[in-house]
Amino acid sequence: MISVRVGIGIDVHRLKEGRKLILGGVEIKHPLGLEGHSDGDVLTHAIIDGLLGGSALGDIGVHFTSNNRSYSGISSLILLGCALDKCINSGWRPAFLDATIIAQSPMLTPHVGDMKNEIARVLSLPDTQINIKSTTTDNLGYIGNGEGIACHAVVTMEQT
Repeated sequence: MISVRVGIGIDVHRLKEGRKLILGGVEIKHPLGLEGHSDGDVLTHAIIDGLLGGSALGDIGVHFTSNNRSYSGISSLILLGCALDKCINSGWRPAFLDATIIAQSPMLTPHVGDMKNEIARVLSLPDTQINIKSTTTDNLGYIGNGEGIACHAVVTMEQT
């Protein structure tokens, strides 16, 4: 019987005026924020998809539909906690996660520690089992043009 699985999550959102920039549950000063039904937090959304994928429970859109008004503007950390509960109820829990945020700006490295703390708190993991990093696209494509931010996450799940 398999006791370890890996889930992959990917999310992308457009940047727009009039929204706060939230990544990993942390508000980051920037003139643009991420568009989305919830708070648009691509880091947390990618982690949710990784959790659900590693538990064979589908994806974020299956569990938190964009046509459900109760999710409008909600903190993605709340959704992360709900996704974690679904995983645990199905017999799986996260053991390690690695995520890469892809953004031309702002500089995210100073915020990584706070992001790790927020994600660790919700997932009940020590921050040593969470790795978050950021990169740019060297001004290439829609991300390099400052039109959006993306994130990739890989989550190792273990059977409970």
